[in-house]
Amino acid sequence: MKIAIIGATGNVGSRLVDEALSRGHQVTAVARNASRLPPDEKLTFSSADATDPEQLSLALAGHDVVISATQFVQVKPDSLIVAVRRSGVKRYLVVGGAGSLEGSPGQALVDSPGFPALYKEEALAGKAFLEALRKVDDLDWTLLSPSALFTEGKRTGVFRLGHNSLLTAADGKSWISFEDFAVAMLNEVEHPQHIRQRFTVGY
Repeated sequence: MKIAIIGATGNVGSRLVDEALSRGHQVTAVARNASRLPPDEKLTFSSADATDPEQLSLALAGHDVVISATQFVQVKPDSLIVAVRRSGVKRYLVVGGAGSLEGSPGQALVDSPGFPALYKEEALAGKAFLEALRKVDDLDWTLLSPSALFTEGKRTGVFRLGHNSLLTAADGKSWISFEDFAVAMLNEVEHPQHIRQRFTVGY
């Protein structure tokens, strides 16, 4: 497949690029400094501005799939959704956040007492992005939320999937590595199971 990855040089975006290339896909890395990524014969670069729907839509046109891995506070939902829409690409996957997951029935983590102030702005923006996506019926979108701790680690390929509730392991820890998150995302790209849905991944 031809996959465009917006925010391709970030912690998650770079792992998505690696995972997609390892599976033989043709990847376009969209980022301000995408050329920082290691060269690969199946990798091309675009410096299109993610906040400019017209410029971004031109960079996305002709792909089978678009994945966005940008920080929510940096790009408004409408900007990305409009760009994908204008590009003509129907399949759109989004790297979500954990804040919009339910920590208890009916309550998003970001709305719970004691949610870390440092992450609240980004988490609220991520929740708003999910709400915007849920109103979109002309794109085959999917949003994948990580677990509470989202960090560098190993690619094991062993994890659990959920829907709207935070996943917690037997030891009480809620976490997923960037590497295994990328595996779950590319699995969804290759074998869609969550069209117009949010799902989550954790150990």
